[in-house]
Amino acid sequence: MSFEMTKGLFKYDFTDQHAILGIPLDAEFNDIRKRYMKIARRLHSDTCSFEDQADKDWANQFLSKVVNPAYNKFSKESDRKEYSLLLAAIAKRVVKEQAKMQIESEAAKQLATAKNWEEAYKIAVNKLALKQYESVKETQEAIDRISELNMVYLLRKERLGGGVGVPPISPPKAVTPSTEKTAAAATPATATPPPPPPKPEVSAAEAYCRRAQGFMDSKSYAKAILELKEGLKRDPKHSHAHALLAMCYLEQNQATMAKLEMNKALASNPEEPTALEVKKKLEQVSAKAKKGDDKPGFFASLFGGKKK
Repeated sequence: MSFEMTKGLFKYDFTDQHAILGIPLDAEFNDIRKRYMKIARRLHSDTCSFEDQADKDWANQFLSKVVNPAYNKFSKESDRKEYSLLLAAIAKRVVKEQAKMQIESEAAKQLATAKNWEEAYKIAVNKLALKQYESVKETQEAIDRISELNMVYLLRKERLGGGVGVPPISPPKAVTPSTEKTAAAATPATATPPPPPPKPEVSAAEAYCRRAQGFMDSKSYAKAILELKEGLKRDPKHSHAHALLAMCYLEQNQATMAKLEMNKALASNPEEPTALEVKKKLEQVSAKAKKGDDKPGFFASLFGGKKK
């Protein structure tokens, strides 16, 4: 299977992870994660709606070999910083070689001359992202077009001297005791002390979730469950971990445990996408079981089906 992308920033021997995920270059990590979850549900073998089996096989391979590595590049702080440096270097190269630049898509041509180009850029990326994973053909075409938009965006931003970087996952580190003493010496005694640094946004359980997702992609649900349980020991209220655990139990037909973990996830985050997906699946199976089956079955009994 060929996953070759050759337009936009891919011409510079650079893997445009933003284009693969269909997100703007200044996207925050929470938005990146939400987008990844949506794509994963679209391409995963258990939830893929492609009709042709060859397309389904392609989707599953594309998820594991292209989409998952793209998301992982943003998930780890060290990888994210490395990618940000590479992106900044590519921006300078784009400016240097702009005379050779070839723009093919109409959206990128319009962006090159747009007055409110930053707003036009985000609108164009979001428009392409809406149908990016509707089919095999649309996926690769959309990635190429988004990468062209990214190329033009880098050119215009670098010309203004704005520079390009990927927003960090977590806030800056707390001030060390030595720097605190220096600051105190230079600050009047009546000055209001600075507020304490905010807590990091990324939980220790997130690493376990990423490993568990890998096991889930290969349908190794028992291993995924072990990873998630370890993660929950470190962060018992981690909604994503509870949601993935619920999905694992659902895939193993353990509806009671699935419902329990789903409720825990939604209690921490009522908008948790994986938990909402589990809830929808449980409700769908329950509804089917209530439509005249002589025996209500496992899921129907869980949701209050009548016993014969």
